[in-house]
Amino acid sequence: MQQSVGGMANAGPQKAEFDSQHRPITAGGFAKNGPIVFQNIAASAGLTRWHHQSGTPEKRFILEAKGPGVCLLDYDNDGWLDIYLVNGSNYDALAGKATPPHAALFHNNHDGAFTEVTETAEVANDRWGYGCAVGDYDNDGWPDLYVTNFGKNRLYHNNHDGTSTDVAEKAGVTVGTWSTGATFGDYDGDGRLDLFVAGYLRFDLSNPPVSGSKAVGYAFCQYRGVQVMCGPRGLKGEQDHLFHNNGDGTFTDVSKKLGVDDPSGYYGLGALFVDVNGDGKPDLLVANDTSPNYLYMNKGDGTFEDQSYSSGYALNGSGREIANMGIAAGDYENNGHLSVVNTDFADDYDVLFQNDGTRFFSDVSLQAGLVTHTMPFVSFADGFLDYDNDGWKDLLIVNGHVYPEADKHPEWGESYAQRHLLFRNLRNGKFELVPAVEGTGLAVVSVGRGAAFGDIFNDGKIDVVINNMDGVPVLLRNVNPDHHQWVELRLIGGLKSPRDAVGTTVYLAAAGIRQRGDVLSGGSYLSSNDLRVHFGLGDATDAGTAKIHWPSGAKEMVKLPAVNRIYTITEGQGITGALCDGNPRAGSSLPLAGHN
Repeated sequence: MQQSVGGMANAGPQKAEFDSQHRPITAGGFAKNGPIVFQNIAASAGLTRWHHQSGTPEKRFILEAKGPGVCLLDYDNDGWLDIYLVNGSNYDALAGKATPPHAALFHNNHDGAFTEVTETAEVANDRWGYGCAVGDYDNDGWPDLYVTNFGKNRLYHNNHDGTSTDVAEKAGVTVGTWSTGATFGDYDGDGRLDLFVAGYLRFDLSNPPVSGSKAVGYAFCQYRGVQVMCGPRGLKGEQDHLFHNNGDGTFTDVSKKLGVDDPSGYYGLGALFVDVNGDGKPDLLVANDTSPNYLYMNKGDGTFEDQSYSSGYALNGSGREIANMGIAAGDYENNGHLSVVNTDFADDYDVLFQNDGTRFFSDVSLQAGLVTHTMPFVSFADGFLDYDNDGWKDLLIVNGHVYPEADKHPEWGESYAQRHLLFRNLRNGKFELVPAVEGTGLAVVSVGRGAAFGDIFNDGKIDVVINNMDGVPVLLRNVNPDHHQWVELRLIGGLKSPRDAVGTTVYLAAAGIRQRGDVLSGGSYLSSNDLRVHFGLGDATDAGTAKIHWPSGAKEMVKLPAVNRIYTITEGQGITGALCDGNPRAGSSLPLAGHN
């Protein structure tokens, strides 16, 4: 450990790695030629008019170094994903001496460009924001948005007319401390989405944790012998909160009652409701910074059992706690089991927790080929995505340092702004790093934090939006040259399931393999992905048959008529809508996907 207090858990300093131009590998190592998978089109899409802000450039305090998240949601139900970008703040704004920066909602214009509609939508969140999560908590068919802050959180209820109303106070979900990751899920099976909110640490503006001060026990906060911001180690952790949905627009905090309130005071960042053992009940994962992870197994009776250690998810394969940040869940082996990737700090590796299907996890990061490539990077967001539509889930990891001092100390072999990593699934349990070709999206260097994954252009290819610290967003449009087939499902729950079908699992039998996809809210890093389920089909011309496990417990088989479509499937009714090339299917009487 190189930190006296406030550092990130890691295995210790590794040998610095540089490329042929003497750049740290985190900001270099680009290839002249190779596959072009992504292009950053944020500027032409109109996203770079907005800029994230967080405290000072020096990052004197940890409050300035976390966040921001990003959410994908179809807020106006037109069948196209819109983008919500969380913003931070500064100390003058907190003190009422300056106008606070605002978050941004960008409406998808259906032509590759976006228009900012933050003001008219009334979702500016003029607080110090960190993360967001999407869920239709009142089952009215319109997505709502929860935003986590330092201070009171917001719950933006969708008014169905392009505007939203913050109802967090009335709903009882403001929290009021320092919240980070959030996730919606119906943990008790009553058909209504509940809400879990992770807490990070207790930060006192009037007594900030300055190195050598009483607030940190007079310790000196260092990284590789250089004084840096303090935290999280040495500071007091914040509590987590689970809010039960009462069905009347209000929630009840049941955290302590159910034993998921984080009595150990760990530093919560990532959070995700996801069914890890296939019993149809959402379990709860919490990624804790420099402390053990939580896995709360859903017992099916409205309660949880803490199986963090017995499951193997609390620590990495060496029995060490790490600086857990992001959470990605996906069936990368096509065996029906959701494995999990947790991102980590530099000098340590991002962990692939392989799931045996019964909720026992094994660290297979080395065998999978992730260790060497991820060690130099400070990783935040992550997600499984089938970028080439071959039917096997690949992995993208978003990086960016927390210490600006990295740029002043080239001997570290680390940079503040970093490139992002794409790993291709080799179909044998292993991944290979896709080269970052100069001038393409994988060669973009930014101080990455949150990222959201989804089919933003309704073309069957998964794109990625990255929200960057003190910068403009990155929009990685998927331009991979493959001509593989695909299919996507927009699911609508029935009377006994959440309306947006969060918690649904789909098994698609097609192209000789059986894939799994889940409707999840939250995850990545303080972000929320496309709620539609995407499957690559390779060269198959038969879209296959979907077996849908609804949250209500109902199971439904649906034969998909054609490839390269976005189908709307309503519980108990089969296919009720279809999009082709972003438009209603020609000659079809089916309604437009996205309308209810």
